[in-house]
Amino acid sequence: MNEERRHALIVNPSSGGGRGGKSLPDAERLLREGGLSFHTVSSTDLDDGIARALAAHEAGEVPVVMSGDGLVGQVGGALAGRGATMGILPGGRGNDLARVLGIPADLAGAVDVLADGRTREIDVGEVNGRRFLGIASMGFDSVANRRANETRLIRGGLVYAYAALRTLATWRPATFTVVLDGGEPLTVTGYAVAVANNRAFGGGMFIAPDAELDDGRFDVVTSGPVGKLRFLANLPKVFKGTHVDEDEVTVRRAATVEVSADRPFEVYADGEHLSDLPARLRVLGRALRVIAPSEGAGT
Repeated sequence: MNEERRHALIVNPSSGGGRGGKSLPDAERLLREGGLSFHTVSSTDLDDGIARALAAHEAGEVPVVMSGDGLVGQVGGALAGRGATMGILPGGRGNDLARVLGIPADLAGAVDVLADGRTREIDVGEVNGRRFLGIASMGFDSVANRRANETRLIRGGLVYAYAALRTLATWRPATFTVVLDGGEPLTVTGYAVAVANNRAFGGGMFIAPDAELDDGRFDVVTSGPVGKLRFLANLPKVFKGTHVDEDEVTVRRAATVEVSADRPFEVYADGEHLSDLPARLRVLGRALRVIAPSEGAGT
């Protein structure tokens, strides 16, 4: 069946600091060597990439996004519920969805997954009507994400650590009100609320280490009050997911989440500014089919 598929390779040449554009010739060569039918489409921005992916699906093709989590998340959200299948070739800075799905970071391995053609269905998140595949963050994490996006001098995963340190220097505690599945409001004073469909964000930070991509629920991670020095000492634990063992970190699960705060915060997901607080989030259960190993890192 996979041999009959036609693929539209959608590339953002500027993703990952230009990684997408530089890697394109290798990707095209590997796709040809793998015997896959494809043509290449260069996108100029998120909206253009979404439009081209939808057009490919309508033409009976499989959109294959070679970019970072931003374009992957927005294309996946647009395709959700349409009976579409999406492929992913990692081409950005973070590539967290690919990481958790078990899609290799190297192009040759990722093309092998695409050629194998196995699929799985995953959940899609929605915040104030905007869809995402990864983790919606509010508070400290969303401020750090904005700073990471604005940083040009640092490349790779280090940009997120740099942004976190910059944010911590001027951070003051915030108070969040969180409602899970329409229940009683919870008040959290501290650093952040992360509403996680995926396990990882920020280039391998496992903020919600037990989150599943297909269980119909978010993992809602709240970070309560703690001194800045202890917060800083605990930051490396996020890369292993062991921060959730700390007393100030709480994980709850819900299919719908409402979040507000005592001061304005942006909502970032898949590395993009999608909305602002107050926010209402919901899960669209198994709404998207992706080409990925049946047993990835996130299963």
